Amino acid sequence: MVKDLAEKVIHELERLSQNMEKFNLAEYMELLNNPRRYVMINLAGGLARGLGIAVGFTILGAVVIMILRRLMYLNLPLVGDFIADIVRIVQDNLQP
Repeated sequence: MVKDLAEKVIHELERLSQNMEKFNLAEYMELLNNPRRYVMINLAGGLARGLGIAVGFTILGAVVIMILRRLMYLNLPLVGDFIADIVRIVQDNLQP
């Protein structure tokens, strides 16, 4: 009975140890103890996310403008005038 309990405890400790290694808990604790490195890692991550959002939004905006231009050439009655106005406004703002 005691032997079974000891084996269960040992098994659970091994499982817990494996999970801690899997989650890199020691590395995370080391990171929390070094606030300067923690701030630098978060700053680099924030800059990368911001740059990705800016590039993605620029590409998406360019695609939308291209689609609106093509719709303008179809000369749809109500939509065509609205799209033409939008494209004209964008083009006016792009020219220096």
